[in-house]
Amino acid sequence: MTERYDLIIENGTLILPWGEATGRIGVRDGRIATLAATGDAAETIDARGLHVLPGLIDPHVHFRDSGSGELPAVETMETGTRGAVLGGITAIFDMPNTGTPATGQAALAAKRESLAGRAWCDVGLYVGATKDNIGELAALEAESGVCAIKVFAGSSTGNLLVEDDASIERVMRAGRRRIAFHSEDEYRLQARRGEFSTGMAYANHAIWRDPECAALGTRRIMALARRTGRPAHILHVSTEEEFAYLRDFRDVASVEVLVNHLTQMAPDAYDRLGAYAVMNPPIRDRRHVEAAWRAVADGLVDTIGSDHAPHPRAAKERPWPETAAGLTGVQTLVPVMLDQVAKGRLKLTRLVDLMAAGPARIYGAVGKGRIAAGYDADFTLVDLRRQQRIEAGWLASPCGWSPFEGERVTGWPVMTIIRGQVAMRDGAVQGSPAGRSVTFRS
Repeated sequence: MTERYDLIIENGTLILPWGEATGRIGVRDGRIATLAATGDAAETIDARGLHVLPGLIDPHVHFRDSGSGELPAVETMETGTRGAVLGGITAIFDMPNTGTPATGQAALAAKRESLAGRAWCDVGLYVGATKDNIGELAALEAESGVCAIKVFAGSSTGNLLVEDDASIERVMRAGRRRIAFHSEDEYRLQARRGEFSTGMAYANHAIWRDPECAALGTRRIMALARRTGRPAHILHVSTEEEFAYLRDFRDVASVEVLVNHLTQMAPDAYDRLGAYAVMNPPIRDRRHVEAAWRAVADGLVDTIGSDHAPHPRAAKERPWPETAAGLTGVQTLVPVMLDQVAKGRLKLTRLVDLMAAGPARIYGAVGKGRIAAGYDADFTLVDLRRQQRIEAGWLASPCGWSPFEGERVTGWPVMTIIRGQVAMRDGAVQGSPAGRSVTFRS
């Protein structure tokens, strides 16, 4: 009897957990049925000349939407996820610092329920820790669709902050899943704030939020992680000192690096982009960029994210330090990282490890992160030879800007498939928003 599938992908180069391979992927009921399909299907995709990657994940975005689309001129869940699928991303994990922060059960439920008919890709949600909700965190991290608790140990965009060791330790003793940390040291930030005045050059952002600010925050969190046994995922690690230190804490630490800290460099970024280079932690100089690439090569880095954080131009263009910190990036993450593959900075298989298998492993995403029988039929199809310029007109985010605008890259996502349904083909979204909550192991 001839096997029948909903979808077959054939003739492409597959990136499997054990390396590159050829195969004929058969998809049925939204999952991968086989890598050696012999029958036919309702739809067949000829991927000749393309590489078929497991669906890539951006585990760090700020879509600014608590469920009501309150900032339509900046970003909503619909526009953010539209940008994600246009950029080859099949799932995103969204941060809690929205207008109504995701810090309690009602706010979390409202955000989760708002995904239906609005999200183009699958979505995981962070819960924000505060000093007032520590008693609820163990229950909140077990809620459907929650990828992790997020702690802002250093102030950034939004009003969530847990800066002192005693409170951080209480958070770490409330629950058991891996906690994600923004680990800059708030005390150093505030102590040095008076050294800077309004209107100084944007490059001073990297002087104020200096390497010691990040390294001190990470050292404090690692001490608490070791004391409590609670695993910590240190987000946007950006300094040579942090990478060196974290090597001795692999029992309790995992590591994220942002695309910006791999591909942009001070002082050039501030000279070219001004306010559009301001983010937390800052873009740093060559010493730290090279350390980040060594950490990628050594296997220390577990995930890469965009930290997509849109702002209106008026907020970005305020004089420093009043300028809004944060850069867009969910739609440009895959093209910019594929360009690094083309430049020989990392292998395609390592990119997949960092952007599919890594996020799925670190956060416990069920059915995500690899091309294997039984997994969700999520795929990112890329043309490694395609050269294209990143243009503002391609961007879905209403804020309308990118720090990578004008850059010409080699390597481009040409199709995004989510649970067997084509969400993007040749630069255009397909169908209607059908994203769902990601399931996580609790």
